[in-house]
Amino acid sequence: MYVTRPNEQIENFLLPLRARPVQQHHLHHICAGKHLFHEGQTARNIYEVVKGVLRLTRVMADGRRQVIAFGYPGDVVGFHSDDEYHTDCDALLSTTVIVHSRSALESPAGNSALHTKLLQAALHEISAMQDHFLMLGRKSAAERVASFLLTLQERVGMPLGQFTQFDLPMSRSDIADFLGMTTETVCRTLTRLRKLNIIALDRVHTVVILKPEALIKEAEGRD
Repeated sequence: MYVTRPNEQIENFLLPLRARPVQQHHLHHICAGKHLFHEGQTARNIYEVVKGVLRLTRVMADGRRQVIAFGYPGDVVGFHSDDEYHTDCDALLSTTVIVHSRSALESPAGNSALHTKLLQAALHEISAMQDHFLMLGRKSAAERVASFLLTLQERVGMPLGQFTQFDLPMSRSDIADFLGMTTETVCRTLTRLRKLNIIALDRVHTVVILKPEALIKEAEGRD
């Protein structure tokens, strides 16, 4: 679903790197459930997601887990803090990433196009985090879930006749830990949206958007 033509996707990622005289990147595959890196580990690489979905998490001092983000194709993960990764990162699905060595990126001969691309990715991450904090602080539970579904629809939605569908590779508890809610509230909100005929749930992990305008109203808190 996420990459319908993986060879073309990989080629597009590699285009700005071919000017480099020595190859400083490679593809890496992670099986579902396996970690790409751990919080506190020395950050030697930065990763571009080609296929699959990654989950970035942190465990707080009181033992509670916070899902920081989900990495989809086109996203860049592994930005460091004080030379260490500041989250755990594991694969929700079988995932392919392009590995960029930090030492190569920071060398004087580093590729300028790639530097620009990664800078844009970092700025996008900051903007996304600001939007996320705003959502956690200002939106109701129903508005958060609706906003989350709209974001996924935009990122990975596929046409299904007159509707749009996408998979939810993450669990309900993942969504809850991302949105700052309880799992029960996430399940209750999805059930409410289904009963209102705004969405349909095809098995547990597939969502069909039936009424996009109504979902937008839910996300904005409009009646």
